[in-house]
Amino acid sequence: MAEAVLIGEQIEDDEVQEILKTGTDLRQYAAQIEKEFKEVENRSIDDYIKESQNIANLHNQIGNTSNILERMESMLMDIQDALNNISTEITSLQKKSVSMSVQLTNRQSIRAQISQFIEDMAVPEEMIYKFRKPMANYQIPQNAMLKYKFFFEFILSNERTVAQEICNEYVDTMSKIYYSYFKSYSTRLGSLKFEEAVSKDDLMGLDDSGPKGIFSKTSSLKNKSTVFSIGDRGEVLNQQLEAPIIVPHAQQKFRYAYEALFRSEQYALVDNACREYLFVTDFFIVRGAQAQELFNQIMGKTTALLIKNLETYVQDCYDTIALFLCIQLCFRYQLMCHKRCVPALDKYWDNLHAVIWPRFEQVFRMNIQSIQDCDPTKFPKETGPHYITRRYAEFSAAIVGITENFPNELVSHMLLELQEEVKCFMLRMAAIFTTRKEQLIYLINNYDLVLGVLMERTRDNSKEAEAFRELLSTRSAEYVEEILAPHLGGIIQFVKDCEQMRDKEQTEELKRQERRSLQLVANFSANWKKSLEELNREVFLSFPSLLTGSQLLQLALAQLVQYYHKFYKLLTPNARAQLVNIHVIMIEVKKYKSNF
Repeated sequence: MAEAVLIGEQIEDDEVQEILKTGTDLRQYAAQIEKEFKEVENRSIDDYIKESQNIANLHNQIGNTSNILERMESMLMDIQDALNNISTEITSLQKKSVSMSVQLTNRQSIRAQISQFIEDMAVPEEMIYKFRKPMANYQIPQNAMLKYKFFFEFILSNERTVAQEICNEYVDTMSKIYYSYFKSYSTRLGSLKFEEAVSKDDLMGLDDSGPKGIFSKTSSLKNKSTVFSIGDRGEVLNQQLEAPIIVPHAQQKFRYAYEALFRSEQYALVDNACREYLFVTDFFIVRGAQAQELFNQIMGKTTALLIKNLETYVQDCYDTIALFLCIQLCFRYQLMCHKRCVPALDKYWDNLHAVIWPRFEQVFRMNIQSIQDCDPTKFPKETGPHYITRRYAEFSAAIVGITENFPNELVSHMLLELQEEVKCFMLRMAAIFTTRKEQLIYLINNYDLVLGVLMERTRDNSKEAEAFRELLSTRSAEYVEEILAPHLGGIIQFVKDCEQMRDKEQTEELKRQERRSLQLVANFSANWKKSLEELNREVFLSFPSLLTGSQLLQLALAQLVQYYHKFYKLLTPNARAQLVNIHVIMIEVKKYKSNF
């Protein structure tokens, strides 16, 4: 039946019906159709062969596309997994959000009470900032803390462990603050120090005027006299002792001597340390050894830093005046601490002194040795003040001036040693001159220079001034005798001889001196005015100081008049009648009276 149905469907086909209508032989038609099928098949095969490469490429592309689709599928699966995880996290966050919302609600319900409690118990942020800010005035917040001192007393009485924790926290905080501040301050101060430093080539007895070899080392200073002259450097002990400290960033254009920087640093320490000591003794209720120990815990690192910095400077320092000024600053600041009832820094001052003093003594003795090693023959042969004498005068005046209010036996002893060496040097220098008059001129010029500087810078009654005043007086008297001898030598010898005869009562011998006296009278009467002029010219040419020259001239004229009086008294009436009247001589002498 199925076959009948199939045949029926084929008969109903339009093409079959057309064949049936035309009466075409079906076998023939089928053969024709089969032939056409073969032709179509052959053409299809040819087309396939022609397109085989494209088909192969298409196959490869389909394979690649399949791989890409597989990877995309994998990526989409990963994204799906990530989305699943995000969904899980969102769920978790939602749960946390709900929990935090509950916590927030709970905390808001007690916020007012907790806030008030915290405000009562917490240290204000402004106060913490004041403690940690460099250059802060710690006294203000510390004074504020003292108002609540009774709280610490209560804690100390009831919970000593907590009180110790509070104390330790304060010590740790303040120790770091002070150390940080002074480390920074010391570093910035160091940048303000003079670039030219005193070196071992700047000792008192070393020559800086002669020619140098190509390998010789010249002085590090443009003007070596500044090494031994104090100038206004001594003000650090007087007006500047309690002056405001140097602010480095505001003083970048200025440069300072080391002692000025040392003063600023030590005064900053004194100010902060004294205030800190008084605060801890009051607030933490400690006294004696306990106060010292607590203070050392706070300031120990800072003082150790300052001592180390000082040691670094001192080991290469050849500036004796700077070292001595630093020693004196230590004495004065220690006294200041005692006036403020703060003994806590005593050991610190002792340590500073132990660092500075050995170097000061060493450099001082190096200067003394440099004077001993001087060779006078290598210096110019000049009768004026020697530059080594000027260095000594300036240096001695500086040290004596500094120690006037704080005498030191060791310093006085070293000054005496230096003075003796300088005296010996002056005598060795004087010995290079051939005539006694030149030697005396040299000695007087140098003694006068030293005495003048000492009297200008120190008290008139200082031991150093007295020593050179006596030397100057002795040499001046000898010099007067030397310059009078060419003009008045005969009269002077006559006076001395006759006075000896008179003392021995040799009357007859005295009478026989009349002829000799008449010759002297005649010679003096003819040349006395010329002699006065020559004396005046010679004295002022020999001494660069007009005051010294004038004093010596007056001394010489006074001695001349004195000898003239003695000569007059020893003459016979006949000889006196020929002698120039004393009043005439006095009138002429007054013309040379000094206006200085």
